[in-house]
Amino acid sequence: MIKVEEAIAIIEANSVKMPSKRISVNKALGYVLAEKVISPIHMPPFRQSAMDGYAFTHSIRHQYDIVGISQAGDHSNIKLKSTEAIRIFTGAFVPDNADTVVMQEHVMANKNSILIATMPEKNANVRLKGEQIGKDDVVFEANTLLTPAAIGFLACLGITEVEVYKKPKAAILVTGNELVQPGEKLKKGKIFESNSVMLEAALQTIGIQKTKIYRVKDNLKATKKALKSLLSKYDIILISGGISVGDYDFVKEALLQNDVTELFYKINQKPGKPMFFGSKNETLVFALPGNPASSLTNFYVYAAPAVKKRMGFSEIYRPKVVRKLNSDIKNNSGKTLFLKAKYDETSVTVLEGQSSAMLNTFAVANSLLIVPENVESYQKDQLVTLLPID
Repeated sequence: MIKVEEAIAIIEANSVKMPSKRISVNKALGYVLAEKVISPIHMPPFRQSAMDGYAFTHSIRHQYDIVGISQAGDHSNIKLKSTEAIRIFTGAFVPDNADTVVMQEHVMANKNSILIATMPEKNANVRLKGEQIGKDDVVFEANTLLTPAAIGFLACLGITEVEVYKKPKAAILVTGNELVQPGEKLKKGKIFESNSVMLEAALQTIGIQKTKIYRVKDNLKATKKALKSLLSKYDIILISGGISVGDYDFVKEALLQNDVTELFYKINQKPGKPMFFGSKNETLVFALPGNPASSLTNFYVYAAPAVKKRMGFSEIYRPKVVRKLNSDIKNNSGKTLFLKAKYDETSVTVLEGQSSAMLNTFAVANSLLIVPENVESYQKDQLVTLLPID
């Protein structure tokens, strides 16, 4: 049995980034860049008006003759005299010898001339060429997550393809003779299986949208056969249940018989002690406890950072937060505790129902309060460390 910090370090050391591929920008949402992106153009590529109004050369004058119009998409070669202005619209080309745009609301205008009632400062309302980014400047560094805004920015630069890390193929294997699927009749001695949809949803929150779910009965032969198939197809395998020391827990044995290298088994923590982590080639295997709260706790603490590292994220851990505790906490276990909790801007409350089988409080928690194994108690109003999960 190892410490939490040791488990985290082992997982990080054995999680390697996926290979990269070229992908269309319009399909790149949620991917992570495998190389830096350089701007092929200035943005904006020309001086643009930031307002609907009139472009002119700034002076002490207030009255100007209107000699033309510039709409978005036009390119005007008008050369303005010091006494002249043009009607201009947002995003339109600003003539080379105009330096200022006055808002139309600040002008009295007729067909042929304007009188500026409120004079703007020189260079007002003009977007400079390259104001957002210059040609050959770095748009995004490698390891940047492509968000909707990032996709839009790439598109406005005329970039159609980017090099990204492939997303790992993920599978969930559920074990347990006692499990039935929601919607089926619940017979005596059976329970509804929830871990697969829970873990699938958790993977979706970090960008893995497609996950294959498999189920196997509690016997060694079936478990070994299922794992052999999965290990040849997937980059990440999450196993739910069958990893403890009961008579019908066959997962560890089945993994070892499939030549999965055991990197650790069991962590000095509560909940979630009976966890196995191993690898075969570059496939990572997380055998999680069957109790739902234990399974989800270990996903957040261990599996999620590994998946993010494989995806190419530069920051794989969520920033921890510190809050003032609303009640006393005792830890007589000698283990690291991960307690379901809810925090606000100033304080944190440990929720009722900390059992490893309970999801009702997990469903309203927004953090895991971490009590290190060498800490026997925290007092009310003491500052404590939280792992956000919202």
